[in-house]
Amino acid sequence: MASDLAGAWGRAATAVRWTRPTAAGQPTTEFLALVATTVVLWLLGLIMTFSASFVASTAESGNAFGIFARQLLWSLLGLPLLVVAARSDYRRWRALAGPLLVVSLLAAAAVVLPGVGVTVNSARRWIDLGPLRFQPSELLKLTVPLYLAHVLARRWKALRRGDLRGLLLPAVPLLGLVGLLVMLEPDLETAVLIACIGGVTLIAAGLPVRIIGAGMALLAVLGAVGIATSGYRRGRFMAWLDPMSDPAHYGYQTVQGYLALGSGGWTGTGLGQGRGKWLYIPNAHTDYIFAIIGEELGLVGALAVLLLFVALAVFGMRTARRAPDPFGRLLATSLTGWLLLQAVINIGSVVGLLPVTGVTLPLVSFGGSSLVITALGLGILLAIARAGEPAAGDPRASKTAVGTPLVRRRP
Repeated sequence: MASDLAGAWGRAATAVRWTRPTAAGQPTTEFLALVATTVVLWLLGLIMTFSASFVASTAESGNAFGIFARQLLWSLLGLPLLVVAARSDYRRWRALAGPLLVVSLLAAAAVVLPGVGVTVNSARRWIDLGPLRFQPSELLKLTVPLYLAHVLARRWKALRRGDLRGLLLPAVPLLGLVGLLVMLEPDLETAVLIACIGGVTLIAAGLPVRIIGAGMALLAVLGAVGIATSGYRRGRFMAWLDPMSDPAHYGYQTVQGYLALGSGGWTGTGLGQGRGKWLYIPNAHTDYIFAIIGEELGLVGALAVLLLFVALAVFGMRTARRAPDPFGRLLATSLTGWLLLQAVINIGSVVGLLPVTGVTLPLVSFGGSSLVITALGLGILLAIARAGEPAAGDPRASKTAVGTPLVRRRP
């Protein structure tokens, strides 16, 4: 079964490999497509952040542009990071993988300390940086796959000889520690997301299907325990099963989101004309911004957003397929998986396929830490796309593609 899964992954990656390697110095098709997708999503995010937030911003501070101005400031911080990362050699990040992971772990540990972390809605997830707040768990979404890609690429030859222990040893303790730190905030959704991102890295390295199944089962059990031990999460979960069972409390956000999506019709009520943001939908400019998109831009606008993330996934996987070395392939797969998983969780919770979470929509939702870290991750992905495939005879070339089973099954 492991070989079947790996073979399917390899065939899927081959199916989206449509272009030939470009000449040195020329941008690849993947690079151009990822740039275009990023620009459109980023601009859409700025527009929809203002549209979804000006009512709440006015009620909060009397300034309709207050929330939008903060998002614009974060954009001005994130855009240079994206450009610098995209123009740099992505291999340089290998030397920073360990130090960045340590910094992010220390920040995640510090945020739960009284007097250090900022508490909002009974959760201590932020560090105050004067006019801005930083969320360390967002940095972990980048540093965990970066470190795992670095370590697994360094052990690439051993993994191909069937070193299952070498595959799991760096990942399992790290993901356990990260999950514990994030759960202390508490933030079950982000802990699960980071675990899934780490899982994508391991799958790309050829983790056997039996281990994948066991990991998914363990994650499901831990998630169930997290829901059962929290009255708030339990209420949210029951409201997901039947929102109308508690439409005034736990099911309120879900019901209001449905009303917004339903009132949008095919083409929407018009940009800025939605009613859900008039303090009906909680967190309309953050984790529920997709409901505002569906209301104001209609089904056409909502589908356009979905297609943009599909394009991001397709060209991200093509980038992984064409990366010059194992580190680039593993990292590109992980970054693409991160962005796609986060988008699926956010949109899925808005349309009712998943319980309501606090996970933002990448590049679109309001959220400074999320925006900056996402921009940095996309910059690294663009750098890998810009590198393209190695030329014939290049020592960086490897016959092992992402998804090829590196860990052999025992007879």
